Amino acid sequence: MQNSAVQKIVDWSKLRRDIGGWGAELGFQQLAVADCDLSHAEPRLAEWLARGWHGDMDYMARHGVKRSRPAELVPGTLRVIAVRMNYTPPVARDSWSVIHDGAQAFISRYATGRDYHKVLRHRLQQLAERIQLAVGEYRYRVFTDSAPVMEVALAEKAGLGWRGKHTLLLNREGGSAFFLGEIYTDLPLPVDQPQSEHCGTCRRCMDVCPTQAIVAPYQLEARRCISYLTIELKGSIPEPLRPLIGNRVYGCDDCQLVCPWNRYAEVSAEPDFAVRNGLDDVTLVELFSWNAETFAVRLAGSAIHRIGHERWLRNIAVGLGNAPTSAAVIAALRARADDPSPLVREHVGWALACHGAT
Repeated sequence: MQNSAVQKIVDWSKLRRDIGGWGAELGFQQLAVADCDLSHAEPRLAEWLARGWHGDMDYMARHGVKRSRPAELVPGTLRVIAVRMNYTPPVARDSWSVIHDGAQAFISRYATGRDYHKVLRHRLQQLAERIQLAVGEYRYRVFTDSAPVMEVALAEKAGLGWRGKHTLLLNREGGSAFFLGEIYTDLPLPVDQPQSEHCGTCRRCMDVCPTQAIVAPYQLEARRCISYLTIELKGSIPEPLRPLIGNRVYGCDDCQLVCPWNRYAEVSAEPDFAVRNGLDDVTLVELFSWNAETFAVRLAGSAIHRIGHERWLRNIAVGLGNAPTSAAVIAALRARADDPSPLVREHVGWALACHGAT
């Protein structure tokens, strides 16, 4: 967090309006301000952790209540400036057509372009510096899906939307196809009001989940979630869940694809979020042929790069095990049957057994 304190006399209401305008100029579709009181969300987080539903995500519990108490994470914080930015790529193959084509690899649409962490963090830093030009030195720290921050709870409180039954943030104008980011600050800005909830009796997200990870409205058992299994989980994917993953090799969008509010999701105007390397329309066999060097080069600057080549191959091996049997699929799997990684070999062996080709 930057040091020093505000040195200028400030019209806080005007500054809040100005910040909204500067945010729009930087490409954020919406900006709102919340206070730091997340006492309503803290018990829910504690219960979720106590159930062990976070799985291997030890970082979710590591910082204790700092996640639900912004002023303890960043001392001096009075307000949180929350933003959202659309990510739907302007040109991409229809998601359902890929998911229903077992030979193809489905990659969550947020990850087909540049790593959003880099994009949002840079824009938030620009916004923070623009505020500094207006008010003088002040304390702040920017976040985007980083550090112990309850992004959805803060965005909900700020009025960017409401928490859907799938636990993602929903917005009437943007559905759920957007990234979130925050600036923790000591500026006493006027706060915005939360929105009302608009899910009603709809449960499409719950019913469509391939692994039934949404165990109840607003309750997600991450250990069953395909996004967790293909991104966060470092070890072996539980065998009973492998057939349910289908061809989803990085993330899962099913609960968003069926959500009625995503009819209003707008495509992103950010060139960085355009599809790279044809990741919207590529076969499992082709991706499985990438060696470590190819993976590193083609996915440099991508969120996918974070999981590493070994887990990338693990995920694709599961997809190939679920794919329609073909000579190409079996040949691709046999080519990695002696992979140096025990993790990869295990999943390849399972996949070959699925095709009766052990």
